[in-house]
Amino acid sequence: MADRDFVVTGSGTNKEGNHWCTRDYGESGTGHHYSNKDGSYYYQNPDGSKYHNNGSGNATFTTPDGRVIKLEK
Repeated sequence: MADRDFVVTGSGTNKEGNHWCTRDYGESGTGHHYSNKDGSYYYQNPDGSKYHNNGSGNATFTTPDGRVIKLEK
């Protein structure tokens, strides 16, 4: 692994101009990151957890077992 705990194994921009990348965390598995033109972004982690930020500071974190936690600024 590099200095960080993942290696980007693929990335691109879709037709709407939103960026995505696939991350390899080694033995932990793979995850995904999406960064959108509207300022929102999303992480899907190898353990099944998810993080979504709407770009205005409000966010949700979804645990691997599906529990949703609202994070507000």
